[in-house]
Amino acid sequence: MERKVGSSTLTAKEVKAALEKSTTLTAEEEKALRMRHGAGAPSQTAPLPRAAGANAELADELLVIEMQLMKAMRARTGQTRTAANAAKAPAAVRTRETPANAAKDKIVRALRAKKK
Repeated sequence: MERKVGSSTLTAKEVKAALEKSTTLTAEEEKALRMRHGAGAPSQTAPLPRAAGANAELADELLVIEMQLMKAMRARTGQTRTAANAAKAPAAVRTRETPANAAKDKIVRALRAKKK
């Protein structure tokens, strides 16, 4: 068998197509290949891969954990369940019961000025 002497060039499109078909690579290997050859992510609208894979029991456990975390986040931030309810909520108004915090106001003003 004769050895090839010439070199070959891979394009980003070829690497991207090959990576989409591949099922044996780990996440780190795929990331390294994408970075090495400049092949971007498969699609901006493609769904994210599931951590549970085909394991239904693990998928259920992860769903329960995700629901608990979302509930805790909503409780911590005071968010409502739907975006429609959030749009109807009135803006916070400073009243006499809530004294003005001068340091906080100063920081907020500085950040707003920096943003502009």
